[in-house]
Amino acid sequence: MSEDRRMAVLHAIVDGYVATSEPVGSKALSARYELGVSPATIRNDMAALEEEGLIAQPHTSAGRIPTDKGYRSFVDHLAASALHDSHKRAISTFLSDAVDLNDVVERSVRLLSQLTRQVAVVQYPSLRESAVRRVELVRMGLDRALVVVVSADARVEQSTVSLGEEPGDEDFERVARELNEAAVGHTPAALEKSLTQWHERLGQPIWASLVADAVVKAARGGTVERVVFAGTSNLARPGSGFESDAIGSVLDALEEQVVLLRLLHEMADEGRDVTVRIGAETQHQALERTSIVAAGYGPAGQHSSLLGALGPTRMDYPGTMAAVRAVARYLSKAVDS
Repeated sequence: MSEDRRMAVLHAIVDGYVATSEPVGSKALSARYELGVSPATIRNDMAALEEEGLIAQPHTSAGRIPTDKGYRSFVDHLAASALHDSHKRAISTFLSDAVDLNDVVERSVRLLSQLTRQVAVVQYPSLRESAVRRVELVRMGLDRALVVVVSADARVEQSTVSLGEEPGDEDFERVARELNEAAVGHTPAALEKSLTQWHERLGQPIWASLVADAVVKAARGGTVERVVFAGTSNLARPGSGFESDAIGSVLDALEEQVVLLRLLHEMADEGRDVTVRIGAETQHQALERTSIVAAGYGPAGQHSSLLGALGPTRMDYPGTMAAVRAVARYLSKAVDS
C-alpha cells in the first residue's frame, strides 16, 4: 500500500469532514477527490487507516471521521499554508491604524477571530524578557516627577515620584539624561543592578534612588500576565462543530486564565513556528474536544508571548494555521516598531 496514497485518503477524509460535518465514505472520496484509484482500493486504505486509529466509523454503514490521532497526523504532514493576499492586506491595514499597545492587542484578537471564525486568544506581551527602550523623567511640580518607562515591546508604564526636595533645573535634566542612559537596553532582570550602580555614584542626589526604584517597579509591573479573548460567540455558531454540552465547560476553562496561560507556556516551549494541540493533548478535561493553534510573537528574537485560535477538533487547520502565523508576524512588527 502506498504511504503517500494512504495519507492522501486521510487528508481527503479530514477535508470532507471539516467541510460537511458528515462522515465520509469511499464513494464520496472517489467522486470528489482525484485519488487515482477505485472505491474498492480506497476502502482498503480506509480499513488500514482505521486499524491505525487515524479514522473511525461513528456507526454501522456510515462513512469515516478523523480521530484526534488522525488530525494530528494530518497537521504534522501539512506544508506551510499561505494566507490569501486579501487577508494579508486586511491585517496590515487593520493593525497599522493602532495607536498604542492595548489597541494593537485588541485589534489583533478581534481580527484573528474574524479570520478563523474561532475563539481568538492573545497573551499580552511580558516585560520579563523585553529590554527598556526609553525612560523619561518629567517634572510635575517643584518636588514631584513623572517616571515613564517604554519597553521594546511598546508597553508603557508610568508612576509619580515625590522627590523630597526641589532640585534645580540643571540637576534635574542631568539626572533624567543619566537615568535614561543607565536603563536603556536592559531587561528587568539586569535593570536593578545597572540603576543601583548609577544612583550610588558619588555626588548623586538622594532622590536619584527614588526615581531608580520607580523605573524598576514600572518595568516589573509589566510582568503580570493576562490574556484577552474575542469571538467566544463562535462556540455556538451554527456549523461550528461544537457540541452543545461542551460549550459551558470550554467557557469555564477560558475564564480560568491560569489554565490557559499554562497551556500557552507549554506550547511556546515547543519552539515551533506554529504549534497545535488537539483534543486530549491539551491535558485539560474541559478542552478535550477542542484544538488550539498558537504562534509566538514579540520583538525580534523574543517571541515570548503567544496568540492563538481555539475551536473544535473539526476545524480548518490549514486556514487557521495560516491566519495565526500571519497575525503573529504582523503583531511582532507592531510591537517592535
